Amino acid sequence: MVNAEENTTTEKNIGRSAYPGWLVASTWIVAVLMTALMGFLLYRYFTGLPLFSFLNPAGQGIQTSSVSTLPAFEPTRSYEAVERSANPDTVLPVGSRNEVVEYAVASGDSLFGIAEQYEVEPESIMYANFDILNDNPHLISVGVNLKIPPVDGILYQWKEGDTLEQVAAKYYAEVEDILFYTGNNLDITNPVIDPGTFIMIPNGWRPLEPFVVAVTAGDNAGVTAQIAGPGSCTPAGGFFGSYSFVWPAPYYGVISGNDYWAGHQAIDAQCYQGDSIFASDSGVIVYAGPISGGYGNLVAIDHQNGYLTLYAHLSGFNVSCGQSVSQGQVVGFCGSTGNSTGAHLHFEVRQNGGFINPWYVLQ
Repeated sequence: MVNAEENTTTEKNIGRSAYPGWLVASTWIVAVLMTALMGFLLYRYFTGLPLFSFLNPAGQGIQTSSVSTLPAFEPTRSYEAVERSANPDTVLPVGSRNEVVEYAVASGDSLFGIAEQYEVEPESIMYANFDILNDNPHLISVGVNLKIPPVDGILYQWKEGDTLEQVAAKYYAEVEDILFYTGNNLDITNPVIDPGTFIMIPNGWRPLEPFVVAVTAGDNAGVTAQIAGPGSCTPAGGFFGSYSFVWPAPYYGVISGNDYWAGHQAIDAQCYQGDSIFASDSGVIVYAGPISGGYGNLVAIDHQNGYLTLYAHLSGFNVSCGQSVSQGQVVGFCGSTGNSTGAHLHFEVRQNGGFINPWYVLQ
């Protein structure tokens, strides 16, 4: 039989064999290493060092903060650069102007061409020069000085008793547009304008004074008034028009000077001095001679169907008043008579007493 002492010895031996010495030692080593690592990481954390940079000594893939150093200040050192000077006038776009300029009309000029050159509407130039043009673009002549406004609108000379409200209303404009236009140089808090001062009324407008050279014609011509002249007659009978109109000058579709617009109810067809001018449609000549209004030498054809065509600035005639002509027949020769700055044909189409755009009927 086994006694109690032998049982106790056996249990102690079994306990020792369940926990080998190497395992116990390894456990203690791991515990010590983990404690050391935790302490190391806490140290790096509280000192602001990257926690795991020691695992990548070369620093690959890990961003670290660095302190940049500025280059040394060298006041005597020269630098290669492009100098850009300050432009004190940067409020307005390049090419803008606030001043009225005077333009001397030269040979070959037209109101339409001058307006295009200065980037304003032809009406704006006529508004500014009523004393010279009287709303008639034909009254420009070589050597005449025209006032060219800086923007579209009315160039207005202030009168005693004028108010901004009255002037703005008269020209269908806004008071604010007048006040804030920089070229007027107005104190918007106290806009005092001396009589005689010219100011711009931006976008202002007024109806143009009509200018009409009326000619004697038959009952169906649509002419509502009559101006006697040396080339006038009252024909009886004659050819009738076909309601189709051909180009009256040698160069089809080419404009020289003014096109059709509100202030020029005709087209200026290109031609050279002495070129033949053709009847746009069949009819009877009701005027052939010089006439007032800046037209110079004029031929007018009554087509006896409500239409009337006019051919102005001619250098000479190939027809006489009362004569019937066929479509395409030569009626005169290109010139620059009357108020004209160069050879061209001023061509009008009238219907039942009113102007119509020639482009609407020309073939």
